[in-house]
Amino acid sequence: MDAAQVTELVKEALPDCDVQVQIDGSHYMVVVVGEVFEGLSTIKRQQLINKALFQQMMDGTIHALHPKPFTPAEWAARQG
Repeated sequence: MDAAQVTELVKEALPDCDVQVQIDGSHYMVVVVGEVFEGLSTIKRQQLINKALFQQMMDGTIHALHPKPFTPAEWAARQG
């Protein structure tokens, strides 16, 4: 599964978010930035990303998922 396919699945589940995917073998780091994460705990944020890719994790397409959710303000602070 390539980065574009992962991005598409996450954007279907979280349509108003920016998504970046980095792949190392079967390990996927998925950075998602969106207002949807405002006020949610880290676990709840990660669960939203995990849910979008649940089938691919269950069938072994994605061996390890590293979800990195941020609000736009948090992402801007990290970039600055």
